[in-house]
Amino acid sequence: MRRLKWAFLTLGLSACLFSAQLFADDQLLIYMQMGGTQGDGATLPRTNGARAAAAANNVKLIEQYSHWDQQTMIDQFKEAMAANPDGIVIMGHPGEAAFAPLVAQAEAQGIIVTSGNNPLPDIEAKYQTKGFGYAGADLYRGGYLTGEAMVKAGLKKGDRALVYDIWHQQGRSRSSQGVYDALVKAGLKVDKLDVSQAVDSDASLAIPILTAYIQAHPDLKAIGTQHGAITAILPKVLRAAGKQPGDIICGGIDLSPATVSALQDGWLSVSFDQLLYLQGYLPVMQIVWAKRYKIPGLHFDTGVGLATPQNIGSIKPLIDQGIR
Repeated sequence: MRRLKWAFLTLGLSACLFSAQLFADDQLLIYMQMGGTQGDGATLPRTNGARAAAAANNVKLIEQYSHWDQQTMIDQFKEAMAANPDGIVIMGHPGEAAFAPLVAQAEAQGIIVTSGNNPLPDIEAKYQTKGFGYAGADLYRGGYLTGEAMVKAGLKKGDRALVYDIWHQQGRSRSSQGVYDALVKAGLKVDKLDVSQAVDSDASLAIPILTAYIQAHPDLKAIGTQHGAITAILPKVLRAAGKQPGDIICGGIDLSPATVSALQDGWLSVSFDQLLYLQGYLPVMQIVWAKRYKIPGLHFDTGVGLATPQNIGSIKPLIDQGIR
């Protein structure tokens, strides 16, 4: 039996070496939308994952950063198509209607398209056989888990809560709707406040907005968001409003350095961990698999956990490396 196992291991290693040699000179060109700004805490793990996949598979990776602006994402897709690459990784924030004709054009050119972070289910279903997959969280479920964890942190029926997020964009509000629904189900009085494009691009602009909201609602017991950059500035908001850790229960998303500190210091009770490194690594691999091995689009749910003050210490070393 041991000899048989070694035989299979040897065959597997031989196959890997053969594959590496076969494609050693076959460099692929992939354009990839990363989201925010290069190096920011909510984007860096995704970039690192994409770069690791590219380095391991002889891929020339062109990174595109949009400051989360939808029109910029559309313009970047057109720019990528003009270069006629092997593949393009997009984010679904602009929506199905905006992307559908562009993806159709890219597919007609023989370009493999796949998606990450924010889903495009109709487009995914249409081009799944050609390699269109998804690597990202089940956004509604992740938001709902966040809301439930906020309730467990000390909220009760009748408490006032705020969910501050991008309500004017349907594709961007799935996760925040999950937070809202979980809080409402627990019996809280929940308000919605919309995030503008200016705040979406520069979260520091949210500080006076949220501070004013807290001052106008002295009975506020909770703030929820599913915007990574806004999550990171919540301690600044609370300090500006004269609050102490725990006075207002906060729930957010992602694991930027500021968010990690907020969890450790008690300003934040929970942050949805959507494993951004995998959201970078897997879409690059999807295009590699589809191009070289004709593998159809695969759907990966990377939103599998929550970071809390209780578990943040064990994963912090990986966060510091830009992996988690």
